[in-house]
Amino acid sequence: MKPALCLGAMGALVMDSSPQCTKQLLSERFGRGSRTVDLELELQIELLRETKRKYESVLQLGRALTAHLYSLLQTQHALGDAFADLSQKSPELQEEFGYNAETQKLLCKNGETLLGAVNFFVSSINTLVTKTMEDTLMTVKQYEAARLEYDAYRTDLEELSLGPRDAGTRGRLESAQATFQAHRDKYEKLRGDVAIKLKFLEENKIKVMHKQLLLFHNAVSAYFAGNQKQLEQTLQQFNIKLRPPGAEKPSWLEEQ
Repeated sequence: MKPALCLGAMGALVMDSSPQCTKQLLSERFGRGSRTVDLELELQIELLRETKRKYESVLQLGRALTAHLYSLLQTQHALGDAFADLSQKSPELQEEFGYNAETQKLLCKNGETLLGAVNFFVSSINTLVTKTMEDTLMTVKQYEAARLEYDAYRTDLEELSLGPRDAGTRGRLESAQATFQAHRDKYEKLRGDVAIKLKFLEENKIKVMHKQLLLFHNAVSAYFAGNQKQLEQTLQQFNIKLRPPGAEKPSWLEEQ
C-alpha cells in the first residue's frame, strides 16, 4: 500500500503517513505543536518565494511587451506596403509616399532587432523562474517535509522517554530512538542542501540579471533613439542571432 500524501508546512508534501506525522501536522496547524525553526534559513526561503513572485510578474509583463511589439511590427509592415503601393500609383505624391514607406521599412527592421532582444530577455527570465528557482523550491519542499517528520519523531521520542519504563517500553524506546536519528540525519542533510542551493541561486541570479538588464536597457535605448548601429551592436554583444526573413521556424511571439 502506498503512503498517503498530506500537506505540511508551506504546502510541502509529506510522504510519511504515520500517526506521529499526522499528529504533528495537526498540532502545528492548531498552534499547539513544538516546531523546529531555523530563522535565518526560513527568512531566506521566504525571500526566495517573494522574489519568484516578483520575477513572475516581470516575466508576464515581458511577454505582453513582446506581443505588443510583434503587433506593432505587423502594422508598420502593412503600412509601409500601403505607402509603397500608393507611391507607384500617385505621381503627384510619389516622393512623400516613398519616404514614408522607407521610414516604415526602417522602423520594421529596428523593431525586429528590438523584438529579438526582448525575446532573449524574456526567455532568460523564464529559465531563471521556471527552472532555476523552481528547482531550489523543490528542494525546499523536501526540506520542509523532512522537518515535519523530524519534529514528529522527536516529539514521539520525548513522550516515550517521559513514560513508564518496562521491558516493552524499552524496546519501543530503542526503536523510536533509531527512527528519530534517521529522520534527524535526513533533515540536517536537506537543510544543508537548501542552504547551498540558495547560495548558488543568488549568485546565478545576480549574474544572469546583470547581463539581461544591461541587454534590455541598451536595446530599448538604442531603439527609441533611432540608433540602428547601436541596436545591432547590442545583439552582437550578447550573441543574439535574428532569423532571416522567411525562415521556416516559429515567430518570436510563437516561441513564447
